[in-house]
Amino acid sequence: MADLTVVILTKNEEQNLRKCVESLRGVARRVVVVDSGSTDRTVEIARELDAEVCFHPFESHSAQFNWALKQVSTTWVMKLDADEELTAELAQEIEEKLDCLPEHVSGAILRRRVYFMGRWLKHGGKYPELLLRIFRVGHGMSEERMMDEHLIVTDGDVVTFAHDFLDDNRKTLEWWVGKHNWYSGREVIDRCAVPESAATVEDTATSVQAKVKRFIKEHGYYRLPPFLRAHLYFIYRYYIRLGFLDGREGKIYTFLQAYWYRFLVDAKLYECEKRESEIGVAGEMKA
Repeated sequence: MADLTVVILTKNEEQNLRKCVESLRGVARRVVVVDSGSTDRTVEIARELDAEVCFHPFESHSAQFNWALKQVSTTWVMKLDADEELTAELAQEIEEKLDCLPEHVSGAILRRRVYFMGRWLKHGGKYPELLLRIFRVGHGMSEERMMDEHLIVTDGDVVTFAHDFLDDNRKTLEWWVGKHNWYSGREVIDRCAVPESAATVEDTATSVQAKVKRFIKEHGYYRLPPFLRAHLYFIYRYYIRLGFLDGREGKIYTFLQAYWYRFLVDAKLYECEKRESEIGVAGEMKA
């Protein structure tokens, strides 16, 4: 068992939490669920599985995680979403390697395998997503952003582990659409606001893939004409990156995530510009 605390942020995650926590058995010394007011069985399930439960009012995902860091007393900390889980291979790799990493290594990048409507999205630029998810306590944090926040290592090197973790949300498509409507408002706030965090993906150690994606988004995508860029991004993901090979599920996902969502962000930016006003601060999503 690694000297590791896994932090899971929750709000009404009874459909996902059990498989997430069960995938951590024998891997982590502590599993800490930070709940922001669930009204379903989330907290009950967490306690059934012997996870520690803390309560904290929601501000943003980054603020929730950075608050949770203050509760961590182990050498390492890992961020895992409630709809994510470790494969058996990754669990074994973490158990065998993590505590043996040299002192100059402060973080570990993991490979995420995304499922949508039960199908593994192998194409369209979705696999593998390389994300920093584990770091030494005191050597990392979450970027302070409303959206698209990443974990970063403030000093030390990072390594990449060989095996996958899974993102397999069991909630409905209606919930997914509502979540991304909420996300779009938070992205608009990020676009209009001065970044709060001095430490960002661009100037710290994290996934190179994450750095490249952030650079292209900020210095490429957002310099294209509004609305047209959503068309071009869909074409890139669905045709050039072969998203169509993931069948109907891939078509639905790529249209909604790469076209509809990006078009919605542009529409909300346009609304703010037309009304000469700022979008209201988006609180926690209503589950």
